[in-house]
Amino acid sequence: MLSRESSATLMSAVTAFIYKEARLQDEHQYEAWEALWTDDGVYWVPANGDDIDPEKEMSIIYDNRSRISLRVKQLLTGKRHTQTPQSRLRRLVSNIELLDQQPGGDISVASNSMVFESSLRDDTVWAARNEYRLRYVDGELRMAYKKVILVNNEKALFTLSFLI
Repeated sequence: MLSRESSATLMSAVTAFIYKEARLQDEHQYEAWEALWTDDGVYWVPANGDDIDPEKEMSIIYDNRSRISLRVKQLLTGKRHTQTPQSRLRRLVSNIELLDQQPGGDISVASNSMVFESSLRDDTVWAARNEYRLRYVDGELRMAYKKVILVNNEKALFTLSFLI
């Protein structure tokens, strides 16, 4: 069990990491966002419920680390677009919780987020519960796993840009 002081230090580091990840997404800094991932990372946005089996049922996004890298590289070629012009984004992150920490291993974290997206087509609000597994790699926190559970994931989504 962590001492109160080390728990507060960990919470501060985790909170700073999650805020940084949100800012990089909002500012379309995809290379910097990609650098936050571990080599075995998984990015998952389920469809039609919170706990589906992504190997058997459709997901909005279900990417391993290689696929995350490929998406970013394709986007940066300028020949692939998520949308033109890019949406303007701002997200609020709240209710950050440390759920579990394995000694010397992964840190399970959850938070809520609300993203305001303004595009030529419309303004959209995305609300979600985010689940993370973070770990220290070379002294820095990195994401080994991120699951974004959209509140409205059981409905048809008209558009979802590159990241949520």
